Amino acid sequence: MVFDPKMYQFLVGVFASLGSLLYGYDLGVIAQVISAKAFISKFNPTDNELGAVVSVFTGGAFFGAAFGGPMGDYLGRRMTIMVGALVFCLGGALQTGAQGLSYLYAGRLIAGVGVGILVMIIPLYQAELAHPSIRGRITALQQFMLGVGALAAAWISYGVDIGFAPDNNGQWRTSLGIQVIPAVFLAALIMIFPESPRWLISKGKVENGLRNLAKLHAHGDETDPWVQAEYQQIQDAITFDREHEAGSYLELFKDKSCFRRLFLACALQASVQMTGVSAIQYYSVTIYGKMGIKDSDALKYQAISSILALIGQFLCICFIDRLGRRWPLIFGNLTNCATFIISTIMLAVFPPGTINNNSAAWGFIVITWLYNFSFSSTCGPLSWIIPAEIFDTKTRSKGVSIATMVSFAFNTMIGQVTKPAMEAAGWKFYLLFVICNLTNAIFFYCFLPETAKRPLEEMNHLFTHAPLWVPGMDKRDWVPGTDLERRVEEVAAKQGSVSHAE
Repeated sequence: MVFDPKMYQFLVGVFASLGSLLYGYDLGVIAQVISAKAFISKFNPTDNELGAVVSVFTGGAFFGAAFGGPMGDYLGRRMTIMVGALVFCLGGALQTGAQGLSYLYAGRLIAGVGVGILVMIIPLYQAELAHPSIRGRITALQQFMLGVGALAAAWISYGVDIGFAPDNNGQWRTSLGIQVIPAVFLAALIMIFPESPRWLISKGKVENGLRNLAKLHAHGDETDPWVQAEYQQIQDAITFDREHEAGSYLELFKDKSCFRRLFLACALQASVQMTGVSAIQYYSVTIYGKMGIKDSDALKYQAISSILALIGQFLCICFIDRLGRRWPLIFGNLTNCATFIISTIMLAVFPPGTINNNSAAWGFIVITWLYNFSFSSTCGPLSWIIPAEIFDTKTRSKGVSIATMVSFAFNTMIGQVTKPAMEAAGWKFYLLFVICNLTNAIFFYCFLPETAKRPLEEMNHLFTHAPLWVPGMDKRDWVPGTDLERRVEEVAAKQGSVSHAE
């Protein structure tokens, strides 16, 4: 069966995003693991030790993202994905067979390193394979598969919690062991998929690069006008990169165009964590408990939230290339802001645990579901889509690596401060996220240009010459794809004249 080229690109993107599934699954399953009666009975952990079990994972991911940048440039995109999956397998095995907390710490740290490598390199790999017209929906698979992982974790957690006796270690080892399975498939099969043509061409492997470009976009026809035009554009862009663009991390900060893109990518990743995505999810579980809902039911309500998130992520895949990047991000943050205003008022008027506040608490749960849907259909996917597409070939791996490190750093920070901040400040802590969502929307309205449907090789021109104050841009001067369309017409005309001469 011969797939349509865009469908083939999409399927390659789906398989690669198994690495994102690992991230979502691990984040979702650890709450059930550390609350399992068999786990507590075996390890008898303190609150600080439980906190370390959770946070060491994102700490490892921070360093994994740092390693992933140079690995992606040196080893290639596929090999880096394979290394990340293998590292995750080792970490998952250590967690599953843990005989003491030290084993669990080590396993969580190593698995975090693997996930950091994967979530950094996967959207980059997807963006470099995809046609500009569908690049958004393919890179949005990162967040969608993260949601699939979280959903699987929620229902598996619910199943093992009620399926194993409280003194059976299978209650927590089973859910930890399952996460290794997709990592094994990813590591075993990723090398049969095509390497990024852009990486191959940048390394001087131009014949292989052209072959993969044709395989991805024209059923292997290397003479296809679009393939030839894209090939020429990539070569020209890489030649320009070598002469003018960053070849090291230091130069990434020195070049104005590169720094503009790096700043926007890092600001985006930080802004996503400051929407309150981690804080509201952490605190919603506390509210479940204060409402008197038992652990198994709390896990069920979390699973419902995961389903709503998945629906939002699916809608993003369907519409992100039609709607663009800029306005969904702006309106997503404004919607998040509105949900936090409502939830802050609820927490202020009806504090959790007070008498007769069940209706308000249930209202808060519904608002968290609405927030999760809003976040999952806009800010979450766009935090992976935009950084993966704005950099040049030579800077992409380094830039995405730094932006991903920022994401994990802010994730860890929010995870650590949320509980003590809520205890000290109560509902006032949520004002932070009201303000941040509003300022996020204003910032991206002012400074983020539209990148949808623009070939990757045209990003340099956009971020070098477009004004910093984006609302003042004349859209007629920045129509995406004009250079590529011109090249396609020239190639087609040249091939037509040759055919006519023959």
